[in-house]
Amino acid sequence: MLRRLLLSGSCLALTGWITCNFAVAGASPDVKPFVARFESRYRAARTLQATFLERYTENGRVVRVESGTAYFRRPGKMRWEYQAPEKNVFLVDGKNAWFYVPDDHTATRVPARASTDWRTPLALLAGEMKVSRVCAQVQAAPDEKIEDPGDVMLRCELRATGSPSQDSTASGSNPSARESRESVYIEIVMKTGELVGVNVRDPGGVGIEFHFANWQADPPVDDSLFRFRVPSGVAIVNGELPAGNAGVNP
Repeated sequence: MLRRLLLSGSCLALTGWITCNFAVAGASPDVKPFVARFESRYRAARTLQATFLERYTENGRVVRVESGTAYFRRPGKMRWEYQAPEKNVFLVDGKNAWFYVPDDHTATRVPARASTDWRTPLALLAGEMKVSRVCAQVQAAPDEKIEDPGDVMLRCELRATGSPSQDSTASGSNPSARESRESVYIEIVMKTGELVGVNVRDPGGVGIEFHFANWQADPPVDDSLFRFRVPSGVAIVNGELPAGNAGVNP
């Protein structure tokens, strides 16, 4: 059911990170330097490129692994080219979000602002970077496993959908609402702020992990890479995938 979750999951708390030095809304004092370092790492580049590995899990069991190359371009565009185990493309062109599977001969189109795909908020790398819009609080997550001792894991507490973007540091407020939303963990390199990975866990036991490597700033890619041209013979489906087509082959 993971394709369905990819196209109907709630937004991550990654739509943005605040830009002023150490003045990170809702962030606990011990993580403010890391958040600011992460933001400054990617602020200057107009285009970013990285290789990625994606893992889908159910109750801690890995059920699918995918990999490819991701591109991010300001303002608000990105392209995910999946190479393995099968080729497909997820693209946000600034207006619409597209999901294209060549073997299915279909392309799903959703207005970008309405898309709740779990990849969409990673357009933060091509956005304004204001964490206060979606994160009520950012804290260290020392109990979470990290890939390298030089990394730090951060937990971003999501705001309720539609809540105002105001500061909130009361971690004990409304715990039931907090537990009903996804848990979002961001791993970065402490010294440089480089993004290592993002881990999203649904309260129902479904999770998705993104691991990034080989970051490049302003690679020579044309803007046409961020425009979707519908191939001949491909059907366009408006809106989320129907439940009947939601399965992902193991």
